[in-house]
Amino acid sequence: MNRGAVGDFAVPSTSRPQLLPFRAKRSRYHAGDNVMSSRSLLHSSQTTSTTCRTMARDRLGAQEREELEAMRARLNQQLRATVPTVDNGKRSQLRINEFPSDDEYHPSQGWRPQPHHLSKEQLWERIREEAQYDAASEPALASNLYSTILAHNSMEKTMSFLLANKLANPTMLGMQLMRLIQQAYDDDPGLMEAALADLQAVYDRDPACDKYSQAMLYFKGFQAVQCHRVAHWLWSKGRKPLALAFQSRMSEAFHVDIHPAAQIGRGILIDHATGVVIGETAVVGDNVSMLHHVTLGGSGTERGKRHPTIDHGVLLGAGVTVLGPITVGAGSKVGAGSVVVNDIPCHAVAVGVPARIIKRDLIKEPVKDMDQCVDFVLDYEI
Repeated sequence: MNRGAVGDFAVPSTSRPQLLPFRAKRSRYHAGDNVMSSRSLLHSSQTTSTTCRTMARDRLGAQEREELEAMRARLNQQLRATVPTVDNGKRSQLRINEFPSDDEYHPSQGWRPQPHHLSKEQLWERIREEAQYDAASEPALASNLYSTILAHNSMEKTMSFLLANKLANPTMLGMQLMRLIQQAYDDDPGLMEAALADLQAVYDRDPACDKYSQAMLYFKGFQAVQCHRVAHWLWSKGRKPLALAFQSRMSEAFHVDIHPAAQIGRGILIDHATGVVIGETAVVGDNVSMLHHVTLGGSGTERGKRHPTIDHGVLLGAGVTVLGPITVGAGSKVGAGSVVVNDIPCHAVAVGVPARIIKRDLIKEPVKDMDQCVDFVLDYEI
């Protein structure tokens, strides 16, 4: 895929969200092979800020609410020094920071390799090691792992073999598809770079993913996105009938329907993936995470732009429907089952049918914690 084309539409966030009151959340730490979760709890300040928040919503005017938010930001700034960092002796790198610093990487600013990410050569070596271990521990898988991974000498050949066998049918032969996919990887190295970014995104964000080979071999969301990247390459080369054939087989094989003209960035996670639909003129930026049954649908019969633009670092919950040529701003998240028909600003939380904005200026990056519950329910004390 041409990464520059996505950049023309999915504009990175340039804003710095304000600090909001924090509550209990899951923090994840990473160091090479393992993933671990822990919980950090703030103290009585949560109760105080919740009480102030209810009063601000229900009893104060607009100017007083602004003053309250400014005071809350100052208090959170002071709290930075009081929250301890959890160290379990096995993790040296913080995966999710409670309080980002000014120079910290933000997914809402677009894809960028991180220090803990493996290079292409390291990732390929790790996948081979994982395959060898699994083949030794599960002899029933040995033949499959050998033919898919161990018999090949590069990621490109492995992905070509894997995707071709997923898409093959009696009239679209596996060997033909394998040569075609290899041709796409040879012609556009960006396709493999995007695939590696997607693989790293799955490993980083999905707690059910323990190995890189696991995501590559068994996660159909990852496989569907890679098939789309090849279909988009065909579409951009003017080979539209074959691109549409790819789309059709991908829909049958994975239950994921992405039009080959749709533009998709890097670092994409489609978790579970079943029922995902992305229309022809849709644009999906970098570091976007979405769950099953997400629809990026069109509105109207005109030939121009009629599908949504999803900016960098957005989290779309299960069953979210976004309709029409609207924009979901960078760093925002939309609650499960919501129907979005209007623009969502950057760093906002929206939920409902139709979706309405219930929070703004989030300090957290939704795709880092992948939290599907926090921020969708307002805090009230009765």
